[in-house]
Amino acid sequence: MKRLAFKGQGGDLFVILLVNMLLTAITLGLYYPWARARRLGWYYENTELDGHPFHFHGTGREMFKGFIKAIGLLLLIYGAYFAGVATHNIMLTLIGLLVMFVGLLLFIPLVIHGTLRYRSSRSSWRGIHFGYRGSLGELYRICLRDGVLTLITFGIYGSWFAMNLRNYTIGHLRYGSSSFQYKGDGLDYFLMNLKGYFLTLFTLGIYGFWWQRDIFNYYVDNLNWNFQDGKRIAFKSTATGGGFFALLVVNVLIVIFTLGIGFAWAEVRTMRFVMDNITMIGDADLDSVVQTEQEHKNAMADDLGDLMDIGVFF
Repeated sequence: MKRLAFKGQGGDLFVILLVNMLLTAITLGLYYPWARARRLGWYYENTELDGHPFHFHGTGREMFKGFIKAIGLLLLIYGAYFAGVATHNIMLTLIGLLVMFVGLLLFIPLVIHGTLRYRSSRSSWRGIHFGYRGSLGELYRICLRDGVLTLITFGIYGSWFAMNLRNYTIGHLRYGSSSFQYKGDGLDYFLMNLKGYFLTLFTLGIYGFWWQRDIFNYYVDNLNWNFQDGKRIAFKSTATGGGFFALLVVNVLIVIFTLGIGFAWAEVRTMRFVMDNITMIGDADLDSVVQTEQEHKNAMADDLGDLMDIGVFF
């Protein structure tokens, strides 16, 4: 059985976060891309599969170029709104607001697509790179169609939107000659969250830890890793509600009683919990995978995703 593990130590992460914060402050934010590259590199190097660490090959220089472009685009989008406000003209303000809203809406698929292309191609394990082969046009189709349906159903269709997006993006992720597959169902996801919401409400928040377990298990249990010879590896979660309770409560106490200093140790506890509760079932030969993916070094969308707090699945 293949095993995932996280080997990082809280003290090491604390030093990285502290140095990153100081250098970012001293350089008035210019060091931020290098800080991100260093932090991501540390997480990758301390995450192992079968005793072999992952590697992140992105550089601060690549991310700096993307950072500057991302800042420029965001200033352009938000600038239209603030320019309208500055005129004190209601019509121009509304036009500026519309431009900002449409601009942000159109950028979300671009950010997801670009982030997955960059982050996956700059990630490797045992010398073989990951990759993303999704189509930007198809991603726009999914986001616009499901976005409108989510809007007109007052958020109810959001579960189908989330699963369609996850199915498509993860389904186009590759590791060399192997590929990944996700098979989430919108109705199942909706009913699971509906149950979690009401039970959490009725139990005054106590069931929330089990709701988190259900979401984590659903994300993990529907993921498969497929190989060219027809074999596959299925991912299974062993997380429990009690495990989430202990993790989150202790993490909150650590952060509170250390006045935030213990954040690094809380983060390491979370990473270990995640990796320790994912098992990989299957007899696929990892040595059969060969390199097929190309490197993509444009980090603009990755920086936009970070600035706009848009999460990705990789």
